[in-house]
Amino acid sequence: MRIIAKRTLREFWGSNPNYLESKMNIKPLKTEQDYDDALARINQLMDSESGSPEGDELDVLSVLVEKYEDLNYPVEAPNPIEAIRFKMEQFGLKDKDLVEYIGQSGRVSEVMSYKRKLTLTMIRNLEKGLNISAKSLIEDYELRV
Repeated sequence: MRIIAKRTLREFWGSNPNYLESKMNIKPLKTEQDYDDALARINQLMDSESGSPEGDELDVLSVLVEKYEDLNYPVEAPNPIEAIRFKMEQFGLKDKDLVEYIGQSGRVSEVMSYKRKLTLTMIRNLEKGLNISAKSLIEDYELRV
């Protein structure tokens, strides 16, 4: 395998000896300045053709930026009620539209105002009816009494 890799690299470098010295200047993103520089370069490369050196640079920088953001700007998952509200907003639903998934209107009101927890039956109904991940619906959340 090593021989094949060396031969392939030699063949490639033979046709393009300056490839490693091209415009691609990739390095780990360690600081906020590195991150900002990478975002600016990504912006410059947005119209690059896939498979071109610029397109490859865009792909690599995108992965580095995504990893940096995951480590430095984590996004917390919404609690179950926030997840339901988000779906309601997407579908243009009102609390009364949840009756078929949660139960009578009083129960919907209690759940949506954090006074009652979702039951397993409610979670199943919401997952099936509104396509909300059961994983996000089973997360624990504080009641507001």
